[in-house]
Amino acid sequence: MNAAPLNPGQLAPHQAASSHTISVLVDNEPGILARVVGLFSGRGYNIESLTVAQTDPRENLSRITIVTTGTPMIIEQIKAQLDRLVPVHRVRDLTVEGPHIERELALVKVKGTGDKRVEALRLADVFRAKVIDAKTDSFVFEVTGNSDKVQTFIGLMEELGLVDVGRTGIVALSRGGEAL
Repeated sequence: MNAAPLNPGQLAPHQAASSHTISVLVDNEPGILARVVGLFSGRGYNIESLTVAQTDPRENLSRITIVTTGTPMIIEQIKAQLDRLVPVHRVRDLTVEGPHIERELALVKVKGTGDKRVEALRLADVFRAKVIDAKTDSFVFEVTGNSDKVQTFIGLMEELGLVDVGRTGIVALSRGGEAL
């Protein structure tokens, strides 16, 4: 019996998908982000996190950090297709290249009074979250760290009166003295 062909987002039974953080150095020009996102959507690949900002104004370069999930074969396809885009200078899979640092920032608004207010402040202290806005009945916290830390903090705040969340997405750099 023949197996049905797989769609791009599906896994063969022997392949395990894993999350990868890909860093892409590009010319800072209009339309490049749309081309990168189009490459993913056109092939059915999901972007879990996406950040982009100019990193070198003199060279007019930007870094795009993408977190995606796929089998090793799919990740290699993504990297090869990104590398073929004209304004792309370099593509690196930080997940497989060695030690790297990932951070995310979130703004977390919590409404509460009394014991819930005190508990929110106590937990913020434990997570090293900063109070960046305070009212008599609410706070806005800034929490920075890896995605698990940020998600855990948000989860704890849900029980204490979570109102709203804004997240930046992951920013990552390789460790050591080399640039992208």
